[in-house]
Amino acid sequence: MPVTRQDESWAVRAACGGRAAQDPDAMFVQGAAQRDAREVCFACPVRLDCLVEAFEQEIAFGVWGGLTERERRAMRREREVGPEEWRERLAIDPVLRERFATERRLSVGAATPAADRRRA
Repeated sequence: MPVTRQDESWAVRAACGGRAAQDPDAMFVQGAAQRDAREVCFACPVRLDCLVEAFEQEIAFGVWGGLTERERRAMRREREVGPEEWRERLAIDPVLRERFATERRLSVGAATPAADRRRA
């Protein structure tokens, strides 16, 4: 299914938008660096839309919706969901909703990204 401009309207409001403009590869790092990159997503207003996009389009690489490649692979294995069913399934997932809420609260209190906190 081809993605249209309307389908991507959420991306304009994404928290990583400015970061991606500065460094298009910022959300496509590997390994442990993904944990730091995903912090950008914690307070993002379109986090669920981004995650749905990754699942529906079967995107394997990068941080999407605050989840690393490994976390998304695990979710795919745990849930028997077709690509077109992810939005509905994720919207009602109580574990995911609680995780998003917790990470949002943490991001509001964090003044600096994890990489900066480690250097301090």
